[in-house]
Amino acid sequence: MKFGHILTAMVTPFNTEGLINVERTKELIDYLITNGSDGLVIAGTTGESPTLSKAEKVELFRVVVDHVNKRVPVIAGTGSNNTQASIELTKAATDVGVDGIMLVAPYYNKPSQEGMYEHFKAIASVTHLPIILYNIPGRTGVQIEAETTIALSKINNIKAIKEASGDLEQMAKIIASTDNDFQLYTGDDSKTLPAIAIGADGVISVSSHLLGNEMKKMITLFKNGEVELAAKSHQRLLPIMGSMFLAPNPTCVKYALNHYVMDVGSVRLPLLPLLEEQKKKVTAQLDQIMNS
Repeated sequence: MKFGHILTAMVTPFNTEGLINVERTKELIDYLITNGSDGLVIAGTTGESPTLSKAEKVELFRVVVDHVNKRVPVIAGTGSNNTQASIELTKAATDVGVDGIMLVAPYYNKPSQEGMYEHFKAIASVTHLPIILYNIPGRTGVQIEAETTIALSKINNIKAIKEASGDLEQMAKIIASTDNDFQLYTGDDSKTLPAIAIGADGVISVSSHLLGNEMKKMITLFKNGEVELAAKSHQRLLPIMGSMFLAPNPTCVKYALNHYVMDVGSVRLPLLPLLEEQKKKVTAQLDQIMNS
């Protein structure tokens, strides 16, 4: 299946007690679908997956699947550095009825490329769902090399990769060496247009919480051959995208949603809310879009 161009890595709304806010989650889903999201990735980095228990993740999957009601694809983040735990969570997500699975590279353990191949292969074997690999070496401490991704793409249900390495050469090599139905998404908002230009399918985005429609217009301009207009749009959005990463994700995007859209609560420890100076920098950039 094709997931679309703009997949939003959705935040997990919390209430004042720090628990998942189910009603606000439903409101956020409706807002994102209306504002440019072709699909939703839940319980990923932006969803604060390291602080969610297995029970919380499964309940979140259920709430999102039920409320989305097939309007857009729902991709569940079930990866970890524990292969068996990832298998169990993937089975649970499959039973709930999500449309796809995202598997982050196993962090901290520092496995070899062969170890990563066997890790992903084992998890893929327990579900019929399409799988998106997730390469983010800045967080995991390991790189899924292009050759490993290419080898994994030959497994029947491994259908895509979220490349958050920022390496356009690696992306180009993967695109050139995999079948046409294998999809590549950049995981860096600032690389959206450059990645699309070399053949990527789109972006799994944080900034799309606020800029979904603008990012979709930019991609449409490029696809329609209006390259200069797409470039100008990209240039205008870059500083705003950058403001979403002034502090560890999802601290900035949660603040921005609280300020401009709806109350999604704070981040869980060990993350901390933005400092006042950081808030000023975020609003200074976003005011250009949100108040226009």
